[in-house]
Amino acid sequence: MIFQSLLYDHLDELMTAYSSSMTSDIRLAIHAMLTCHTEQNGYSQWHCQHCEHRVQSPMSCGHRNCSRCQHRTKSDWLEKQQRKLLPIDYFMVTFTLPAALRPLAKSFPKQIYQAMFTVSASIIKDFASRAKSMGETIGFTSVLHTHNRRRDLHPHVHMIVTGGGFDTNKQQWINCKNQYLFNAFALANVWRARLLSHITDTLKLAIPRRLPPKWVVDCRHVGRGKSALLYLSKYLYRGVLADSDILYEDNGNITFRYLDGQTKTYQTRTLPVVTFLWLILQHVLPKGLRRVRDYGLLRGHLKHQLQHIQFAFMLAGQLTLPAQADKPISRKVDYFCPCCHHLMRCLGVFRPR
Repeated sequence: MIFQSLLYDHLDELMTAYSSSMTSDIRLAIHAMLTCHTEQNGYSQWHCQHCEHRVQSPMSCGHRNCSRCQHRTKSDWLEKQQRKLLPIDYFMVTFTLPAALRPLAKSFPKQIYQAMFTVSASIIKDFASRAKSMGETIGFTSVLHTHNRRRDLHPHVHMIVTGGGFDTNKQQWINCKNQYLFNAFALANVWRARLLSHITDTLKLAIPRRLPPKWVVDCRHVGRGKSALLYLSKYLYRGVLADSDILYEDNGNITFRYLDGQTKTYQTRTLPVVTFLWLILQHVLPKGLRRVRDYGLLRGHLKHQLQHIQFAFMLAGQLTLPAQADKPISRKVDYFCPCCHHLMRCLGVFRPR
């Protein structure tokens, strides 16, 4: 509730300073967060059949940028992705947008972020199809992050890629050798050429004259995949900054903490309140843009092929699926009576007209 309170208390100052830069998506996100868990969103009514006590619970906003609403979404996504894991090595490939193109991402976020997904996925597919040491059908999950640890604009796409692929001719899985996937420098060269071509030829956008000759793509082995999923899930459905990382307000300034990637220690950053609010709000994604995407074996239409591969690993004694892997994820919410602690019954959800 800390961010929500700051937004409520300093909304007029924020609008005065940044109204001209706000997109309709940012305005909708602000409205959602300000009304989250208030009766403006409606309420659910609960009845205890044991002591006849009744409770009204304000509804959440459900907005994907609200840190109060996404904890269940995170656990659901993590559980779903873990069901798809294979007993193989996985790799994390990260495609980063260079600093010179970040103003373009700020002006045309939906076009640039979509281009990052499209181009990075095409590169991984092409490299995999040409690799002789792995099967032609791989699987990977792409996740868009728009900020670095200091919460500055820093768009990049993380990919969790299977360390191998399925050979449809031999009907067997082929693992990568020596914990090696692709050459990072080769990936970076193709990333630069294809993304610039996509921006100029497909999007018809002008690019800066001075661009770095070398771009950054990181490709590293991450073990069996679960650790990479846990890393991504921490930042995926909790908003840009957790309330627990906002330390204090002092003389109109906000101090928050972040984990430094190199030293692995917590550092702090202090900004004026309005500057801090805008720092977080600039990461609101355009409506309709999906932050997470599955490709190859992880897509829904290849579900049966993935299950076939998992079954083969199970027969070889290399894989044991979770006990509830075939059960749908439950979204049932239980509410217990504050008086007698018995389970309450929901009478319905009431929305304002």
